[in-house]
Amino acid sequence: MTGEAWPLVIVLGPTGVGKTGLAIELAESLGGEIVGADSRQIYRYMDIGTAKPRPAQQARVPHHLIDIVNPDYNLSLAEYQDAAYRAINEIHGRGAIPFLVGGSGQYISAVEEGWSIPRVPPDRELRAELENYAVEKSPGALHDRLRQVDPVSAGRIHPNNVRRVIRALEVQITTGQAISDLQVKRPPPYRILSLGLRLPREILYPRVDARVDAMIAAGLVDEVRRLLEMGYDRALPSMSGLGYLEIAGHILDGDPLDAAIERAKFSTHEFIRRQDVWFRGHDNGILWHNVNDADASVLARTLRDWLQRGD
Repeated sequence: MTGEAWPLVIVLGPTGVGKTGLAIELAESLGGEIVGADSRQIYRYMDIGTAKPRPAQQARVPHHLIDIVNPDYNLSLAEYQDAAYRAINEIHGRGAIPFLVGGSGQYISAVEEGWSIPRVPPDRELRAELENYAVEKSPGALHDRLRQVDPVSAGRIHPNNVRRVIRALEVQITTGQAISDLQVKRPPPYRILSLGLRLPREILYPRVDARVDAMIAAGLVDEVRRLLEMGYDRALPSMSGLGYLEIAGHILDGDPLDAAIERAKFSTHEFIRRQDVWFRGHDNGILWHNVNDADASVLARTLRDWLQRGD
């Protein structure tokens, strides 16, 4: 990256709110390209349950950081950040406008705020030990261990987010330093405009429930079955995505499909609440819009004016 203040448009919001469609319209109007900020759409073979942009949508504007790794690859946050910066800089090099689009708060914040991420490689044995501790004791007990050595990170990470708790403990145990001390910020040389999309929960929850039903109708059960047959274990981080773990329980444990679907809907509601907390805690001037009132042509004019002003 150079010292030039290049533009970056961020389109964020909770799952199911309508980011993909609006971002494509804006990018198409402004000659932009989309950089994915979704921690599940990075995986190949996982299309339905991740609500990945359809081929026809991807054909309208170039998309990046979708389908980049297999489901058994644990892409680190540092690797994602590096890949996102490369994609953004290449888009600038083509004279186009990069749009960072998604609902994975960590991904967006790491890029926008320029996190300095500890380059600590995964320790499989240590992770297995910590995972077993969470299973035998409880996720809360594992979170208590983190609070003892890194109270700042414990305050930022939800006790049920076992993977992030394990990563924070892994870094502390490996380096002797709290991950919160190592995660300093060096903002990138971008001038950023963030558009946030939202809906009242009484509207959004039924909307995502209907989306889960549509995913089932589109073949989510068969998609999960194929992944399992390909040898991708349900314990993989990729398979913890909304819907995948619940449907795997239906396939492998005989859980009733209706019950698995209801759990997937509940998990989605809980995830939306966590996204809201994250975005509130990392609001660096987000321009929020109710998606039902967001007019793509009006927003495109707003973005065009912003680009021309150079502020």
